[in-house]
Amino acid sequence: MYWSRAFHTGWVLLLFQLMCLEAVPISMDKTKVKEPEKKPEEPPASVDTGLHYDRYLREVIDFLEKDQHFREKLHNTDMEDIKQGKLAKELDFVSHHVRTKLDELKRQEVNRLRTLIKAKQDLEGGNDIAVDHQALLKQFEYLNHMNPHTFEVDDLDRLIKSATKDLENYDKERHEEFKRYEMMKEHDRREHLKTLDDEDRKKEEEHYEEMKKKHADHPKVNHPGSQNQLKEVWEEADGLDPEDFDPKTFFNLHDTNGDGFFDEQELEALFTKELEKIYDPTNEEDDMVEMEEERLRMREHVMNEVDSNKDRLVSLDEFLVATKKKEFLEPDSWETLEQNQAYTDEEMREFEEHLAQQEQDLNQKAVDLQKQRDELERQQEQLNAQKIELQQAVEHMERLKSQKVDPPPEVHVEGNPVPEIHAVDSQLHVEQEAQQQEHQPAHHAPQDAPQEDHVQQNPDLAQQGLPQTHQDLPPGHQEAAQGQHNLP
Repeated sequence: MYWSRAFHTGWVLLLFQLMCLEAVPISMDKTKVKEPEKKPEEPPASVDTGLHYDRYLREVIDFLEKDQHFREKLHNTDMEDIKQGKLAKELDFVSHHVRTKLDELKRQEVNRLRTLIKAKQDLEGGNDIAVDHQALLKQFEYLNHMNPHTFEVDDLDRLIKSATKDLENYDKERHEEFKRYEMMKEHDRREHLKTLDDEDRKKEEEHYEEMKKKHADHPKVNHPGSQNQLKEVWEEADGLDPEDFDPKTFFNLHDTNGDGFFDEQELEALFTKELEKIYDPTNEEDDMVEMEEERLRMREHVMNEVDSNKDRLVSLDEFLVATKKKEFLEPDSWETLEQNQAYTDEEMREFEEHLAQQEQDLNQKAVDLQKQRDELERQQEQLNAQKIELQQAVEHMERLKSQKVDPPPEVHVEGNPVPEIHAVDSQLHVEQEAQQQEHQPAHHAPQDAPQEDHVQQNPDLAQQGLPQTHQDLPPGHQEAAQGQHNLP
């Protein structure tokens, strides 16, 4: 729809510009008239198609419209030939400037896609999720990514076919999205009822039924696209006499962009009066999401009835033909959303089972994450305990180091150096030896016994580095030791 509408809109705008250029100029004295400042012309606003390549699509269309040969071929080609790729072959005859710009647009789009896909791969691969490469490559279907440098006939053919297919699937995807919305709303209501006691649950059910009846109590809704529905717009919106209703005049009044077609937005605007009969944003019982779905249902119905060539546009000829049909003059009653539930009981049951499975999976993941958290906390506690033990050991070593006393200085005398503390020990050993000799006189060794025998008898003294005989003592100590031997 947007592809065709954009082309036709551009064609009409171009004709208007050419007519302005060919108008006869009015002679004036430029010395007396101040020329107004020229402001840059703003391009007409275009509706976002919702496609992930919407910007690329619109930029390609804009540049193709600048080529005169391509515009002429477009004007003489119907939508079916465009879908079959006949128009794409005319790309070989467009100007060099346009082709160069299309090449640049394609290179920018390829780089954009590569950046997005690389980011998605990094994100999914980083979470240990298997990357669906086929799904990623599908995003390149609207252009030939094997040739990322030049815009060729195949690129235009792919772009037209992809846009046509994606836009045709829009209504189907919208239906599924609305169905999920309605089922989730009902699911939430049921879950809320489970949290209430019997009395509150009964009150809530009564309130719910009351709101349903209040919403259904509205004036009769005219069949979308019927004579009665259009006459109501003619009278209330246009302020004209319904007896003077003229289909051609009506079409021209509501072809707001003047391109000779009713596009989807222009059709949807015709149903505002009918929707106001059913929905009021200030009412609790009226859901504005449902209102938009009702609007789209009406537009889809009219398109299916009137758009004979399926180009998602209603031409004046198609509109006039439809006004002569029986369905236009004597339509059936229109069933609104409350009369057509968006889902079946089986679909609701499957939806709730799916939600229950999702909740179970999430709960299991929560349990697993809690176990991992507990294990990490346990390991952290062990590390903290080890850290405390290490700190205590370090503190203990520091205390020992600070309490360590340096050894006393050595006393230097003639002969061998003897520490003071060792001198006292030596005197004690001498006294013990004298006592032993006093109690065992028979075992005294001869005075002229070799010194080696005395060393053998006192190995402990030798090992301690103490004097073995009186002669080994320093002067002064010998007399003291001798005096002790003479004691009774």
